[in-house]
Amino acid sequence: MYGLPISTERKKQLPKKAIFAKFDLKPSQRESFDTDIARIDIVAVVSSATVPALSEGADIKEFYLLAVQMKHKEYDAKNIALLTKLIPQKMVLALQYEEQTQFAIYHTKLISSAWQPTDDATLPLAGLNLDTVWENIVTHIGHIEVENGNTLTEQIANNDQRAKLLAQIVTLERKMVNEKQPRRKREYFEQIKKLKSQI
Repeated sequence: MYGLPISTERKKQLPKKAIFAKFDLKPSQRESFDTDIARIDIVAVVSSATVPALSEGADIKEFYLLAVQMKHKEYDAKNIALLTKLIPQKMVLALQYEEQTQFAIYHTKLISSAWQPTDDATLPLAGLNLDTVWENIVTHIGHIEVENGNTLTEQIANNDQRAKLLAQIVTLERKMVNEKQPRRKREYFEQIKKLKSQI
């Protein structure tokens, strides 16, 4: 399953009713969750017991792979983030819709891959211990390139900050193009220049 060793495979359904009951979700949360998610199964456990070549990490002793059957591709990301918070385990979610799979993982925030044919979707177990394997899976799913000297968490924060600045620049550039007053146009230009210097 997803390129993981057979020794990691499990088959255990997590009934939605049990999740609702255990975590006392509000009716609106239940309804939203139920609108997006059809079924949840634990399909793999990655640990030093199931993959003897891997040692435990300082932080991560094991993680789970959950197959989440989606009712549609356009889902509310809050429901997936909620799922990662409700279950107090490290986990990778394989969101499945028809013949497509999208991986999602929570590491400081919800990170997801693009949809891809299920037959092509793989999770690489790269590293000697589970901390390294986990970080490599996060970078794989999010297409994150960790720059020299940064931790993965710092890189995610830097990427988010950069995305915000780029969005501000796009908004200001649009305003500048539509602006009639030369003085105001100049102000927008200076603001854009200042933001670009921060990237």
